[in-house]
Amino acid sequence: ASLGAHRWQIFRRIIMPALWPALLTGFALAIARAIGEYGSVVFISGNMPYRTEITPLLIITKLEQYDYAGAAALGVVMLIVSFILLFAINVLQLWSLKRGT
Repeated sequence: ASLGAHRWQIFRRIIMPALWPALLTGFALAIARAIGEYGSVVFISGNMPYRTEITPLLIITKLEQYDYAGAAALGVVMLIVSFILLFAINVLQLWSLKRGT
């Protein structure tokens, strides 16, 4: 450690502020990809009823059952959640920029 700073202080005050914008951007891109992805997520999740069901699969199931209102409701909820998450990430990035990190 240099100038009397402990490892934790170096990490918290130097390394983490430099990584913060990249971490937020990576998180936002991962969320956007996960929300929009269907094919690979179905294979990974396993599609076990009431255990590993995912929202895109629920929407497809609703559409196959001709429950268009239910599918639309799930889609709107998914859209609102994604907007809230991306808005929160943007607020965190703006806050980070205003702090000067």
